[in-house]
Amino acid sequence: MEQQATILIVDDDREIRTLLADYLETHGYASQIAADGTAMWAILDKHPVDLLVLDLNLPGEDGLSLCRNLRAKSNLPVIMLTARGEPLDRILGLEMGADDYLPKPFEPRELLARIRSVLRRAQANPNQHGDSAPQKLRFGDWTLDLVARHLISPDNMVIALSGSEYRLLNIFLEHPNDVLNRDQLLNMTQGRDADPFDRSIDIQISRLRQKLREDARSPQIIKTVRNGGYVLTVNVSAEV
Repeated sequence: MEQQATILIVDDDREIRTLLADYLETHGYASQIAADGTAMWAILDKHPVDLLVLDLNLPGEDGLSLCRNLRAKSNLPVIMLTARGEPLDRILGLEMGADDYLPKPFEPRELLARIRSVLRRAQANPNQHGDSAPQKLRFGDWTLDLVARHLISPDNMVIALSGSEYRLLNIFLEHPNDVLNRDQLLNMTQGRDADPFDRSIDIQISRLRQKLREDARSPQIIKTVRNGGYVLTVNVSAEV
């Protein structure tokens, strides 16, 4: 059950670690705390964890590097914390594989809401575990490997995807021929609504199109619908 989840908090500020751990435990979660990446890896090696709250600015290996290295071996949900509030920092965090992003200072109840949202998405993901879960999704001449989390091109080249690119493409493949607007895509990939100046989805789609070798002026796989959003226009089939 969601209320029994264990949250690992990685932050070099002892006061923040203690505050968040106490707050989450009063709301039904178990917690573990770590001050840096070394302590984080030690806890992950010994204890089952359901979600990681990871500060970007850590001594030694920073949060972006830790998140990237974690993604190479695990799909553990990650919410990144940082004192930086610039859109580029949020995009960098998501590109490294974070599931959500929260700038400091923040209200603990907002983090709690984000944790609940990310855990719900992780638990509802049909591509998690299970013998009958699809291993690959084929669309056009392309393949998305759901286990390795990378693309396979029509000429059998393996193309790496960032965490945000993988999630975004997966959403399109789960909703073929459906027009999805920015608010829907942001909500489904990050669990939040877009603000009027948020263009992170447009940037991610542009990068995804480049990896799909799309002509930016006339894309054929992920098309732009004027005043509507975006739509995946090729057929999708699953392989178990």
